[in-house]
Amino acid sequence: MNNRNYQSELNKIIQGLGESTPSLLLHTCCAPCSSYCIEYLSNYFKITVLYYNPNIYPESEYVYRKSEQIRLISEMKTKYPVSFIDCDFESDKFYSAVKGLENCREGGERCFKCYRLRLLKAAEIASENGFDYFTTSLTISPLKNARKINEIGEELALEYNVKFLPSDFKKKEGYKRSIQLSKEYNLYRQNYCGCVFSKGET
Repeated sequence: MNNRNYQSELNKIIQGLGESTPSLLLHTCCAPCSSYCIEYLSNYFKITVLYYNPNIYPESEYVYRKSEQIRLISEMKTKYPVSFIDCDFESDKFYSAVKGLENCREGGERCFKCYRLRLLKAAEIASENGFDYFTTSLTISPLKNARKINEIGEELALEYNVKFLPSDFKKKEGYKRSIQLSKEYNLYRQNYCGCVFSKGET
């Protein structure tokens, strides 16, 4: 049984930064989930947001969520400027990754494959571009498995020789704050995670 407190581990890392301001590649799934993560982390890191979500269905939904992410970054006031990296849609990579798991229930093995696909892209880009850390906004959702997300991130950190920032952003009312920020910035809040399978379950 893994009883690690990932949010406490993140706080300890932040406390140890001192006067330094490391670079952080933050993979985001959508503007609402990223809102609190950006607000919180931008006090301590120079953030570049990575939008890579080949799971989202349909493509029009993907485009709209991305536009909301870009709008949030442009409107949100942060201590340090936040940059943005866009990626190709690559929906074929998602369907290839989850092949054979189409009938899995939401939150199971199919989702784990999806976490890995997106975190893999983040680790690759963080490593190639010399970021100090990478992480993801995925752990802010009460429906996401924070333990699994952190395990995958830490595995990829070793593989790509770049540090992974542990998190469980839903803790300490992070999820509640994201809802408040979504209202403040009038963000589009989708009613399903993103993929065609989660849309079907909704």
